[in-house]
Amino acid sequence: MTLKGMVKGMTNMLGRYVGTWCYDKGIPFDAANSPYFQPMINAVQRARPRVKPPTAYELSGPILDEEVEEVRKWIEEYKQSWPKTGITLMSDCWMNKVSKNEFLNFLPYFPKGTAFLV
Repeated sequence: MTLKGMVKGMTNMLGRYVGTWCYDKGIPFDAANSPYFQPMINAVQRARPRVKPPTAYELSGPILDEEVEEVRKWIEEYKQSWPKTGITLMSDCWMNKVSKNEFLNFLPYFPKGTAFLV
């Protein structure tokens, strides 16, 4: 088998595994358009064979905590620009059809992006 044939076979196999995972968990196909998808695939490709993937606990605990902290830092950094640029405060309201709870979200829009305020 040629190198080109091997690469095509590995690409197909990777696609099948990613596809099966998406189908099993109901992950939308456009998740592959996320700017975080390719860096994740690159990290998996660089990982050594003995590197274990994160567990559900790690994803919902320590890894999530790190990501939340990173987003908090991002928002704090952007808040520094608000006195200079100003913001547009947007609101969004919706109701959970099952529990009948209403939710009101506030989102500041500013030149660098939009953030969700808790």
